[in-house]
Amino acid sequence: MRVAVIGATGMVGKVMLKVLQERQFPITEFIPVASVRSVGKTITYNNKDYTIVGLQDAVNLKPDIALFSAGGSTSLEWAPKFAEVGTTVVDNSSAWRMDPTKKLVVPEINASELTKEDKIIANPNCSTIQLVMALYPLHKKYKMKRVVISTYQSVSGTGVKAVKQLENEIAGIKGEMAYPYPIGRNALPHCDVFEANGYTKEEMKLAREPQKILNDRTFSVSATAVRIPTAGGHSESVNVEFESDFNLTDVRKLLSQTPGIIVQDNTDTNTYPMPIYAHDKDDVFVGRIRRDETQPSTLNMWIVADNLRKGAATNTVQIAEYLVANNLL
Repeated sequence: MRVAVIGATGMVGKVMLKVLQERQFPITEFIPVASVRSVGKTITYNNKDYTIVGLQDAVNLKPDIALFSAGGSTSLEWAPKFAEVGTTVVDNSSAWRMDPTKKLVVPEINASELTKEDKIIANPNCSTIQLVMALYPLHKKYKMKRVVISTYQSVSGTGVKAVKQLENEIAGIKGEMAYPYPIGRNALPHCDVFEANGYTKEEMKLAREPQKILNDRTFSVSATAVRIPTAGGHSESVNVEFESDFNLTDVRKLLSQTPGIIVQDNTDTNTYPMPIYAHDKDDVFVGRIRRDETQPSTLNMWIVADNLRKGAATNTVQIAEYLVANNLL
């Protein structure tokens, strides 16, 4: 099993290496790939040192799987080149997500749709993954009509530069700015670039991606995405209107029995999901589960996950695991 990790030195790439090692993914040949400035340097994986190679050299090696986390433009250019030599690409960027010819996969939900012919597979947006993980079992039982979501997203979702900006601000150091404003002691209602309709790209990902993953366009999603000064972990306030009414006890039970979800929901003990609990974990945490008393068949909940793990690296590796387990390479 020859596995290439494209973007191995980046924030998500490093977590991907950690997840591959933790989950003992079966690798016989590891191929770390990074930008031109990193080629020739060494990187440690599973207690062994490897030399970083460039993209063309990695294509020439014809890996079985290429896990991409190197940005949309890199994926658009290079994923097809890997696919042409028979490599199955799992891409973590936004490049292929809404391409109608590519699958958008959260393994717990729709991995069964994958076939050997799928040579480029898209990994959803980090905020989308944790959202659909919680919505999927509820949608199956009660059928969603409308979802209103507000996100509280960590600076790690922007990247190293943003994490450094927050660290500098905490330390009182003037440095390079990832955002147009300070992020410390602040909240920016501005994740990604603004589109013509007044929504940001991040907000439109949350509107469109769940419909594709669930293969259902009968429900709608309206999103507001906000960046907050946390170092890791995304939180979401979610309001869901269903066609069928529900019992809160049944909702909690259904979520508790869903693989990959942990319910933390006890107001008597101040138990609810927070980014500090989700840090370095692969589960999606759900709490503050309560009825919206302003209209019928509507639920409020709070969803938290580590955006670098289940929101990115872990979901990517889980897709690769499914491909291996089902002989789809």
